[in-house]
Amino acid sequence: MRSGRRMLTVLALVAAALTLTAATMAAPPPGNAAPTADNAVLLTVFFKHDQSRPLNELNVQLEKQGYYKSFPPPGVEVVSWYVMMGIGQVITLRLPASRLREVNRIIEDTAWGPYRTEFYPTYDYKAVGMAQHDKATGK
Repeated sequence: MRSGRRMLTVLALVAAALTLTAATMAAPPPGNAAPTADNAVLLTVFFKHDQSRPLNELNVQLEKQGYYKSFPPPGVEVVSWYVMMGIGQVITLRLPASRLREVNRIIEDTAWGPYRTEFYPTYDYKAVGMAQHDKATGK
């Protein structure tokens, strides 16, 4: 039941972010970010590691649960993948909206235990932010 509520929350956040983005922003100026298809979403996932256990123990459990084989699934683009010291890993994915449930289930089935997870709908703002900065500084 908890994963169903989480999925509904994520879907509602994605819909709200897409609606807000479309309603409040003109098309961004050209930048170096790849375009996102109309049916694609960006999703940032926080993998917060269990700091009460050693890293090699976490990696053994991830291997046993099939995490390294399953994540990321084929056809899901990894936009960024960073280690955030003291937190764990922060990964931004680009995927068709229709595959959101699949990605969530892979994470639930293979990453839970070593990681606690948080999901955030995301959009690329770099080109817009840099254009606003350039305009403000006269560049």
